[in-house]
Amino acid sequence: MSIKTYLDSRPSIKRLVHWMLIPTGQARPRLWVSWFVNPFIHKKHRSAAIRANVRMDVLPFNAFTLGAHSTIESFSVVNNGVGDVTIGEHCTVGIGSVVIGPVTIGSDVIIAQHVVMSGLNHVYEDVTLPIHRQPVTTRPIVIEEECWIGANAVITAGVTIGKHSVVAGGSVVTKDVPPYSVVGGNPARVLKQYDAASGLWQKPSIAAAL
Repeated sequence: MSIKTYLDSRPSIKRLVHWMLIPTGQARPRLWVSWFVNPFIHKKHRSAAIRANVRMDVLPFNAFTLGAHSTIESFSVVNNGVGDVTIGEHCTVGIGSVVIGPVTIGSDVIIAQHVVMSGLNHVYEDVTLPIHRQPVTTRPIVIEEECWIGANAVITAGVTIGKHSVVAGGSVVTKDVPPYSVVGGNPARVLKQYDAASGLWQKPSIAAAL
């Protein structure tokens, strides 16, 4: 029996362990967890950099991985409380961005400033309870290799951004983005796609006609 299964079957012990890891009502782990537990569990390549002002709300019961030559810039927030966060090699998470798992980011990805990607949603349907007391749901976000996510973009839960795609600044992405596409707007829509036959980036209607 795994530790997670054991704790799930014993709610009182699970509550105690949770309190030991995280102060009540908070998302940030206790200092002893950040100093003495996380460094031995999470995988950060020696060439990767996490700037001093980054808020790392990462806990030992979910994965956090940062690949070689990747950087998380200042004032960003990374949270794996409800799902794994995996960042590949040669990636940049720009200043002030927010990454809430479950999120998987492939290699060679540029994430500009103030981008928000959250695999978490709050349940709200029960009108007899405040929303913050209702359960949360998760759907993984996947950013495939070689993508560029523009400043102030929002990537919602369950979305996959296909390889070598561009999300224009300020976009709200609510649906999957095909590989080799440029999307923009709120909600984001495809503006261009790479057409292998012509070797050009075309508007969707033109590409479809070829």
